[in-house]
Amino acid sequence: MWQIARLTQPFAKAFAVTVLVSAALPLNACAHPDAIEPSAAQPVPPISDPTATPASNPPTDAAPIPSPVVIPPLPVVSDGEAREEAAALVLKMRQQIKRFTTYTPEHRARFIALAQTEIQAAGTVIDRPQLIMIVDRNENVQRMDYVLALPDAPWVSLGGSPVSTGNTGRKYYYITPTGVFQNSADRLGYRAEGTKNKNGIMGIGAKGSRVWDLGWQTATKGWLPKHETGQIRLEIHATDPHFLEWRLGHPASEGCIRIPATMNHFMDHYGLIDVLYEQAASYDTRFRALLPKDREPVKIAGDLIVVVDSGPQTEPKIDPLADKRQIP
Repeated sequence: MWQIARLTQPFAKAFAVTVLVSAALPLNACAHPDAIEPSAAQPVPPISDPTATPASNPPTDAAPIPSPVVIPPLPVVSDGEAREEAAALVLKMRQQIKRFTTYTPEHRARFIALAQTEIQAAGTVIDRPQLIMIVDRNENVQRMDYVLALPDAPWVSLGGSPVSTGNTGRKYYYITPTGVFQNSADRLGYRAEGTKNKNGIMGIGAKGSRVWDLGWQTATKGWLPKHETGQIRLEIHATDPHFLEWRLGHPASEGCIRIPATMNHFMDHYGLIDVLYEQAASYDTRFRALLPKDREPVKIAGDLIVVVDSGPQTEPKIDPLADKRQIP
């Protein structure tokens, strides 16, 4: 009996110490809430009703109201002001664009007549004085002309430079389609990175050159005689300034429109076909980042590119090495 009392005495002391320590310490995550009565200094918060709707926080729960987008109108000038600005551009083109030329009256009239035919067929309305880029894909021409289009007056040819459009007789090369194409703000162009392909060629020009994206277009495959068509991404861009630019003036591209590096820079700096991009840059940082910071956009800038064919319609030619060519 003495031994039992002797053994239980330490347990009693330990139990007393445990109770005292537990009363002094706060509840931890593993403690049961009914083990100890809460003290008056630390009241237990009331248990909320699980079916009650949680309180809302109007300042943070309400969606922010976006600021309204203000789209500036397109620039509009009188016919006289448009002709003056076009004449000033011609002087700058002569100084800054290699192989720039103004054409004979016959060639000017042909460019304008073919472009007007395409524009009328497309139902496009010219409602302000604006520049239009016209490209003649004729294998024997391969040139472009900038034209000042006026709503109610004769159009004026400024001049242009050699180009290269889609080649024939080579697999995976498409014939550049004719028609009216818009440099729309629905698509964001980009700039060349200056990377070279396996042959050491900068296919879309030196680093920083502008690439205008005209979207997906249907084009004839230039290596199949049955006029089979496919989809190409039609673009306007420069080419390798060292190895390929001298070939401008002859069909050479895979379907895009190649232009001289100096013409590329001139179009980019003065925004000749960037009127919708300039408008978008006022509210969209992506377009603002793409356009050059030192640009000088002209008031007669436009957004249309018209591809015509002044000769017999370009026909595909069979590629004798089609079966041996790999996808470029």
